[in-house]
Amino acid sequence: MKAEHFSALVVNKDDTFTVKVSTLTLEDLPKGEVLIKVSYSGINYKDSLASIPDGKIVTSYPFVPGIDLAGTVVSSEDPRFKMGDEVIATSYEIGVSHFGGFSEYARIPAQWIVPLPKGLSLKEAMVIGTAGFTAALSVQKLEENGIHPEKGKILVTGATGGVGSFAVSILSTLGYQVEASTGKESEHEYLQSLGATTIVNREEVYDGKIRALGKQKWAAAVDSVGGEPLASLLSQIQYGGAVASSGLTAGTQLPTSVFPFILRGVNLLGVDSVYCPMDIRLNIWHRLATDFKPANLNDFIQQEVTLQQLPDVLPILLKGQARGRILVALSEV
Repeated sequence: MKAEHFSALVVNKDDTFTVKVSTLTLEDLPKGEVLIKVSYSGINYKDSLASIPDGKIVTSYPFVPGIDLAGTVVSSEDPRFKMGDEVIATSYEIGVSHFGGFSEYARIPAQWIVPLPKGLSLKEAMVIGTAGFTAALSVQKLEENGIHPEKGKILVTGATGGVGSFAVSILSTLGYQVEASTGKESEHEYLQSLGATTIVNREEVYDGKIRALGKQKWAAAVDSVGGEPLASLLSQIQYGGAVASSGLTAGTQLPTSVFPFILRGVNLLGVDSVYCPMDIRLNIWHRLATDFKPANLNDFIQQEVTLQQLPDVLPILLKGQARGRILVALSEV
């Protein structure tokens, strides 16, 4: 394919740090077997960190962020994909050390690509994105550890964020009684629309004190917060319950004790969507197109923006102002 010019969001760190839309050619893209015309991407916390000088995500500049993308194959050196195929690419090194989805074209290694499952459009796939995928992986891990609707109430922390919003919706769709934890009173109606049966104030999960064992409140939890709130949460999980943990917005330290684990048999389940094996990845995307799929994915879209609007919109997640998903439209389909 000839050296076509296209637009991409480029972050650069030279004498000054810049975040701006620039013109690139296909020769500027990194190596990979599959060239994709990107239709949609979405903004994740990592993408916002990549847009600031001390975000500790990007290590080599200039760089194109965006850990999620969905689009159409333009050309492929791998027989698994052909021109015209609709595909999803998330995680691995995309948007971290390999040019990502904030670009009209992306060249991606074939082993990182998922065929778009029947039941999802390219736009729907990016409304879901890494956030929805992580939530789905969290729910499946709870299922694999014996959690089912009859066990009791399930808590979702950070419920207005991308992972939290999808966890509330998926769990509700599966018939769970979902309690959503948030510090944003203005978002109670939004969480109830996703299927939350009860809204729990943050202080009910963590009141500033971490007890070795607290009152047993929840059968399980999906946690995207981490830190001291997670330590407090573990002490309040019912006997034999589990917590699927995927985030660190409240910090990386976990000042807990062994008591929830050895006296109540609680399981702390680590959830990693970045290097999730492809067989599990394919299964999760299939479930997101079938039994996990929310009834109205448009409810998750806080905002739909263009490439040109990204420099102004990226800081939203760092300010804690995000609700659900911010979709990035790269090209018409």
